[in-house]
Amino acid sequence: MTAQSILIGISACVLGEQVRFDGGHKRNAFVNDELASFAQFLPICPEVAIGMPIPRKAIRLIQDEERVALVETKDESQDYTDTMNQFSKDKALELTSLPLCGYVVCAKSPTCGMERVKVYRQNFAEKDGVGLYTRQLQEQLPWLPIEEDGRLHDDVLRENFVTRVFSLHDLYESLGDNPTVKDVVNFHSRYKLMLMAHHPQSYRSLGRMVANIKNYDLGEFIEEYRLGLMNALSHRASRKNNTNVLMHFQGYFKRDLSKTQKAELTQVIHDYRKGVLPLLAPVTLIKHYLTMYPDEYLSQQRYLEPYPQELKLRYGL
Repeated sequence: MTAQSILIGISACVLGEQVRFDGGHKRNAFVNDELASFAQFLPICPEVAIGMPIPRKAIRLIQDEERVALVETKDESQDYTDTMNQFSKDKALELTSLPLCGYVVCAKSPTCGMERVKVYRQNFAEKDGVGLYTRQLQEQLPWLPIEEDGRLHDDVLRENFVTRVFSLHDLYESLGDNPTVKDVVNFHSRYKLMLMAHHPQSYRSLGRMVANIKNYDLGEFIEEYRLGLMNALSHRASRKNNTNVLMHFQGYFKRDLSKTQKAELTQVIHDYRKGVLPLLAPVTLIKHYLTMYPDEYLSQQRYLEPYPQELKLRYGL
């Protein structure tokens, strides 16, 4: 994995740019101090992009009779809805032409929030909205991993987002500009156990798709497969599913490991299942055994290293 190789969109304020309504920022430490070593960021502030100044009047979403509108908080006659929607549609369409592998948006923002954004109605407000810009990203790039800056503080959500980002990048790198059926089959083979951990139903359905790939137009197949893969990986890998995958690995070693080694691996997997050890422990032991007893199929499984170890994301899982 080379530095600066993965293109990730980001709310400019999350990158530390002072573009918020009050002239401040929402710099995210994980993004800037750790993920930045492996990514090239594309910073966008939709509000500045449509010409709003810094600093500026606060804005919010309101529900009127026909639509959700974006207006100034203290003067609802100052309506930015149409301008923001047009910018958002155009920018999202532009982004579909780039090898974008993820997007980090600013939580609670009426333009960038991914969920639980306040929408003001006649006599009350509910946290049930989506920022106007992010809604267009979701609609026009449904395969794209999108996460909020605040949710990246959660170990599980952070690991899941990074897994999806690196997996999408791997898909683009593996298929290249002139993909072949063999490229797709080889990629899917490397992701079988990853899919089993995240979403067993998709593991089976995508497996059937790949088995019947010759019945598809390849370009259409890749688009459908990309969406299915990203949807599958958006499900968090549960402890139960991870344990199942670890036992699957264990089964491949049954003829190679000594009685003592088998007992050691069984105990480590059992301790992970009970929550005594993090996922890193059995994965590290399996990788150790693979150096002793090489297996081409197991060694290529992306599950063992879905992203650079330097990110230290499996320590708390």
